[in-house]
Amino acid sequence: MTSITFARQSLERFEQDPRRALVLGELHARPFPLIKLPRALIVLAFMNADHGVRDHQILSDMSVRRGVPPPAKDARTHAFAFGKGKLRWERHTEFCTYSWEGPVPERFGDPVAGHPFGADFDAPGPLIGGVHLEMRPNDADGQAALEIFDKTSFCFSVMEAGLAHAATDFRQDGDGLTRILVLDDGLPPARAGALAMRLVEIEIYRTLALLGLPLAQSVGPEVQALEGRLMQITEEMKAGPGHSRELLQEITLAAAAVEASAASVLYRFGASRAYDEIVRERLAGVVEQPIAGQESWSAFLKRRMAPAMRTCRSVEERQANLSEKLARSANLLRTRIDVELEHQNRDLLSSMNRRAQLQLRLQQTVEGLSVAAIAYYVVGLFGYVAKGVESEGFPVSSTVLTALFVPIALLAVWTVVRRIRRRHVRPGEDGEH
Repeated sequence: MTSITFARQSLERFEQDPRRALVLGELHARPFPLIKLPRALIVLAFMNADHGVRDHQILSDMSVRRGVPPPAKDARTHAFAFGKGKLRWERHTEFCTYSWEGPVPERFGDPVAGHPFGADFDAPGPLIGGVHLEMRPNDADGQAALEIFDKTSFCFSVMEAGLAHAATDFRQDGDGLTRILVLDDGLPPARAGALAMRLVEIEIYRTLALLGLPLAQSVGPEVQALEGRLMQITEEMKAGPGHSRELLQEITLAAAAVEASAASVLYRFGASRAYDEIVRERLAGVVEQPIAGQESWSAFLKRRMAPAMRTCRSVEERQANLSEKLARSANLLRTRIDVELEHQNRDLLSSMNRRAQLQLRLQQTVEGLSVAAIAYYVVGLFGYVAKGVESEGFPVSSTVLTALFVPIALLAVWTVVRRIRRRHVRPGEDGEH
């Protein structure tokens, strides 16, 4: 396509943001096919078992055998002619689809010839969904074909604002494919392709959405057991603070189990919600109009899928509530343990204070005895001096001098001891005021 906006220069001279091509290409990544009726579609959906490595190899081999260049490793869509029809491949986040469009058999429900999914087809992964859709004129043969469906789950509605009718029973035929019949009332090729792909996606995505149900059912008993354990722990918490540390350990283990359980279902439940939303969008996109006396696609899927989705949401909410309650219980226990530690520390400090006071009194007693003992020896030494002085003719007897020296010695020794103690002890620690 030649640009006419810029007469002399194109936008190629500007540096391009590397994300621009990716974003622009996303708008046209999966266009609806143009389908000229009557036509048959067989669609198989496979889970990606090895990050798409095997899928890419199988698709590349099929392309080469048909003389078509293989897709790039990062390709998301690929299509080429196969027999009298066309094979289209699409890669999604966790699954891939192989869609073949070709001529319809003589009657609805008969085997479709010429498709690529025969004995030579190598599946890229586990099969998760399959659809056999036929688009035929809304004539007597088309109306007669409606009788093939199971009436217990038969869904029949007007689609595309009156341009078509679509029927299914959401049951699998002998090949394991869900049968869908579209009766044409004037669909142009573009609308026919859009309707066909939306109906196929409704079946594929509703299957993927329900993958969360088995997981929810398997996790439910574990969540219930943890809820019972939490109730038991809270009852034990009410009994008293005797086993707070043991209870906190149990709550920590229970919280770890809840988080591990929630992590194991996080992706699957999130994917189920996303797929359920896609089903709702596709149902809105087909512009369905119910037919009196017939169950519509929307009513059937809502009635069958809603309980499963509620089960998944219930398990997820129970896990979240359980995690919050365990966190609150753990905080209460930690608070109780902290208070107990504060009481223990206070009692320990009080005990240490009493012990220090006792030691101080003992020290003071020892100091008093030490003063008396030292004074006794000092007085004794002074007595020798007094006797020597008395022998030299001193008018006062040595006994009187010694007696007078006793209080002086006591005061002097006490003063010296007190100064030594004050030099080695901080103010306020000697018990004196």
